[in-house]
Amino acid sequence: MLTIGSRGSQLALWQAHWIQARLEALGEQCRIEIIKTTGDKITDIALSQVGSKGLFTKEIEEALLAGEIDLAVHSLKDMPTDLPAGLTLAAVPEREDPRDALIGRALAELPAGARVGTGSLRRAAQLRALRPDLRIEDIRGNVDTRLRKLDEGRYDAIVLASAGLRRLGWQNRITELFDPGIMCPAVGQGALAVETRDDGGAAFQIARRLEHAETRAAVTAERAVLAALGGGCQAPMGAHAFIANETLSILALIVSPDGARVVRKEAQGPVAEAAALGHALGEKLLAAGGKQILDAVYAKS
Repeated sequence: MLTIGSRGSQLALWQAHWIQARLEALGEQCRIEIIKTTGDKITDIALSQVGSKGLFTKEIEEALLAGEIDLAVHSLKDMPTDLPAGLTLAAVPEREDPRDALIGRALAELPAGARVGTGSLRRAAQLRALRPDLRIEDIRGNVDTRLRKLDEGRYDAIVLASAGLRRLGWQNRITELFDPGIMCPAVGQGALAVETRDDGGAAFQIARRLEHAETRAAVTAERAVLAALGGGCQAPMGAHAFIANETLSILALIVSPDGARVVRKEAQGPVAEAAALGHALGEKLLAAGGKQILDAVYAKS
């Protein structure tokens, strides 16, 4: 019997149950252990102001290291680029839609001064770059909580990950999907991470069977960009990689929180060089003015 560690939100549990079903289809028996994380306990402060890596993973990883669970299921975008010693990213299953979604009204239909809710500094900065006339307001809570706040009229629109909405069966709520060239997604958005101890044991070997090579290569490139920038999940940056005709293409950007400065770079290369491509792109972003933006952001946090 494998014990799967997960956060208790509706989306996190959907993801854990999805992995459980995949493993049970392979003949493994599993149970799910719900673990409350620091990020779940902080409900009144914008995540970008907390300034801690691993907000949604730390307690789950501690349980993994202590042997209380056998594997953990995370949203990959919540995972810092440096994993704790003794743990490894055993598998990255096939990715869902990585794009950001607007719910409520389409961007072009929002009047000046419309209130748009997001809990992401990355999304807020890009929205300000696209529409400086909008009022970007913080929103916290699980997907269902945020949709309820929109329906109550607190916001004219909100931005959420398309993947979460699709997984929960709420894709019909999507008003507009942002092309990654318009709003660059978070590193690893839409992908799941199956984390185990790095002892090569049974849980690791079983989890490896869920691996999707193309998704792994794309998120490896994206996470290499983030690592080159310092590895903070809450930085106002995005990266999106995809593979076509055996070539990996990656777009990444850093945006000042007010949306006034956008540093954007792209690269292409062999799939086997995903990590090197991502790292080099991150260095180019820093050299092109991204470092000054990040320095200013971290000085305020």
